[in-house]
Amino acid sequence: MKENLKNKIQYNAPLLVCVLVIIVLLLLPTGYENRVQYQSADRCSAKVIETDNSSIKDTGLIRSGEQRCTIRLLDGDFQGEEVIGINMLQGSLEQDKIFEAGDKVLVVVSHSNGAITNVNLIDHYRVNWEIIMGLGFVVFLIIFAGKTGLRAIFSFVLTILTLWKILVPLYLKGLNPIWIGLSVTLLLTTIIISLVYGFNKLSASAVAGSFLGILVTCVLGVFFTDAFKIHGAVMSYSESLLYAGFQDLNLTQIFMASIFIGASGAIMDLAVDITSSVKEVVDKRPDISCVEAIKSGMNVGRAAMGTMTTTLLLAYSGGYVALLMVFMAQGTPLTHIINYKYVSAEIIHTVVGSFGLVTVAPFTALCAGYLLTRDKKHN
Repeated sequence: MKENLKNKIQYNAPLLVCVLVIIVLLLLPTGYENRVQYQSADRCSAKVIETDNSSIKDTGLIRSGEQRCTIRLLDGDFQGEEVIGINMLQGSLEQDKIFEAGDKVLVVVSHSNGAITNVNLIDHYRVNWEIIMGLGFVVFLIIFAGKTGLRAIFSFVLTILTLWKILVPLYLKGLNPIWIGLSVTLLLTTIIISLVYGFNKLSASAVAGSFLGILVTCVLGVFFTDAFKIHGAVMSYSESLLYAGFQDLNLTQIFMASIFIGASGAIMDLAVDITSSVKEVVDKRPDISCVEAIKSGMNVGRAAMGTMTTTLLLAYSGGYVALLMVFMAQGTPLTHIINYKYVSAEIIHTVVGSFGLVTVAPFTALCAGYLLTRDKKHN
């Protein structure tokens, strides 16, 4: 009876910890809520009533100039007013957007002394559909996974809030990105894996194996980033961050941290798979030795690594299909392609992340084999 109660407490305690951390993070300010550029502006949604495209200049596929839209403000301090909004076109298919009558848009309304001075159309309003998509994900996860799905949702929310409320603000404050990244990753790894197992030896072995693999990824990421002479400005929008008044940020270290943070999810996944497999073997064979349990974990790790490394490759390369098509269309030699800075940066992400997956298998097998067989012997 006491043993069952103890197991229930160990299993449910991580959920309570996760909920408490989520509540704290929701209440925790980032320190950047009231930036100067938004103090005299009202961000709200609006509906496009009419458009004027007479000032748009078409040059082939490129459109430049400005689109004037008559819009009705749907919320905010000036709700219900009809005003003229400007949609500036920069000649970039990636950044520009064209609005049509009936569209719902996100706008920034600049005002002074209670009067509107300027209205800038930011983008199409997508929040409603994003909420619908998110709720659909939650419903399907709970239907198919039950209580485990609910725990997965909590870990998902925890990860988002931790990155937004802790990682990003601390990076902006100029703290060492590598140490901050490792600390945040360790926190998330511990709570997320504990949500699966509870606070017990299964969690200890999976967390230990995961973090050892993440440390290997960190060390190799730092080494190869220096060896490849990659500057952190290779990350999208990083230069805009410097121009926004954060010139002292070490973008290269932020890039280094992104390598092991990006691989940590797959590393955790593999560590949990191996730990669960060793646990199953030990339960079926209580007399199994530590060495045999470790070998079983290694065998599972070898099978999983064959697909997990490819998972990282597909995850990172999927967003660069257009770039690969450009290279092929131009007949760029392969040696030139792999030598470009942004391609080399993705190679580091993929290969170094795969190193972490390769090493997490023996690390987790060792930890799980030792801790779980020792547990059996003591029982």
